[in-house]
Amino acid sequence: MGREKEAAQREISNEELDISLRDLLDAIEDEVMFIDTKHRIGFVNTTARGRFRKGIESPVGRTCYKVLYDREKPCALPLWECPLNKVLESGSIITVIHPAHNLGNDTFLKISAYPVHDSNGDIKGIVELRRDVTASKELESQILRQHHELLALSRVSAALSGLWDLDAILRVALNSVLEIMNGNIGGILLFDEQRQTLSYRVHQGLSTKYVEGIHLRSGEGIAGRVAQTGRSLLLEDISADPRPANPDLISTEGLKAFISVPLRAKDKVLGVLNVASKMPRQFTENDMHLMNSIGDQVGVAIEEASLYEKLRKARERFQKLTRQTLMVQEEERKRLAGELHDETSQALSGIELHLQALIDSFEMSGSKDAGFVAGLKKVQSLAIGVHGEIGRLIADLRPALIDTLGLVPAIRQYAENSLRPLGINMSMESEGMDKRLPPEIEAGLFRWAQGAIGNIAQHSKAKNARFSLKRKDNELFIEIADDGVGFDVSKITDIEESGRGRGVFSMKERIGLLGGSCGIKSKPGQGTTVSGRVPIILDAEHEAH
Repeated sequence: MGREKEAAQREISNEELDISLRDLLDAIEDEVMFIDTKHRIGFVNTTARGRFRKGIESPVGRTCYKVLYDREKPCALPLWECPLNKVLESGSIITVIHPAHNLGNDTFLKISAYPVHDSNGDIKGIVELRRDVTASKELESQILRQHHELLALSRVSAALSGLWDLDAILRVALNSVLEIMNGNIGGILLFDEQRQTLSYRVHQGLSTKYVEGIHLRSGEGIAGRVAQTGRSLLLEDISADPRPANPDLISTEGLKAFISVPLRAKDKVLGVLNVASKMPRQFTENDMHLMNSIGDQVGVAIEEASLYEKLRKARERFQKLTRQTLMVQEEERKRLAGELHDETSQALSGIELHLQALIDSFEMSGSKDAGFVAGLKKVQSLAIGVHGEIGRLIADLRPALIDTLGLVPAIRQYAENSLRPLGINMSMESEGMDKRLPPEIEAGLFRWAQGAIGNIAQHSKAKNARFSLKRKDNELFIEIADDGVGFDVSKITDIEESGRGRGVFSMKERIGLLGGSCGIKSKPGQGTTVSGRVPIILDAEHEAH
């Protein structure tokens, strides 16, 4: 009985304490809230309740970030810190400054968060003491706001850095702006030069029906007016404004507060950035000023992406034309090689046979004109020499193995014929080269290898040469190395009058025309390695094989 009485007395005492504590908290002029570890509001005092408009549902039981900031997730850096998370990390009292956007003006709150422990000593939540410091610390507020703006601009700049794809730039820009503006509704409209209209390119929080229904001419609607004038617009409630071109769509979407800023580059408006809210008076003049600065950043990024795309297409056209030129050259080489083989080479073979027949005839007849026979033999020797040169010329023009067996056998044969007579040993390895490559790639890489082999033969004084060709996915890697005298690569900066450096630059240019890249590693006394990487773009014929 004694224990039950003590428990009852403790319960009554606690109830009295709770009532007294609530009265005490309600008497405080600052806002007081209790927030548990799941960001749910458990208590607000009278001052804090005054923040909410009449008729709004009780904040108790709802998340603080949704009730106070209309966010879908807790506050986080780099914009502003979450007091609860900071207390949970440190276990101590913390103080932060938060902008209060939902108050409809430039208001900043000083928030002191105190940890609340359970009987086991674990933190079960925080008590927030929130005080409006706008009036007393206007200068501090300005500094904080400027810091916030600089941080936001820096964040957007960092997010856009290194991006060249237009859609990726627009998505990143929109996501960054919505995070900075503490919103989830917005979009970017771009101006179509051909149609002379503004249309959404990326959007978030807007229905497909709304987005597909927006095609504005310059001066039409809010975005069209912004594009025409180059001046931003801030609307407290767009649904009550007479200027929108599609008021029914705006009403259906439930849009209220609205900011529209131009995306400029070199005084030309390329598009419009819109951010909206389903609450009126959500945005301020400072918000619009910040979005203007961001809009200028995004406009420059859009222009750079456009220029990059034009450059990429021009490069592709140039490479395509160059490949076609190379193919025409290879076809001409092939034709000349065929004519030399079928006509010139055959004619020389006939001359050699006739000369041999004449020599045999004179020798069998017992002719004593030794000088004449010697002359015939000299002419025959010259014909045989010319025939051999024609054969080498045919091989240089178009190795038969390229057409019959492909790139690897052609390079192997050419290297053996060029290097083995000089006493240079060679080895070759290949991987993934069982399928044929497009003819322009085979021809281009063979010419590239010819240049490397010629350099080894003429300059390297090497004893060994190694060849490697590997195909991985849609790329081909080729490497040619020797153990010769090497050279100082840094000294080859241009083609000299003597011709020194022509081979290096020709190799880089040839592989560049295939859309690839070339590297050269060499040091005096340490040999030379040349490497190339080429993308493989297959047409339907080669994909089938």
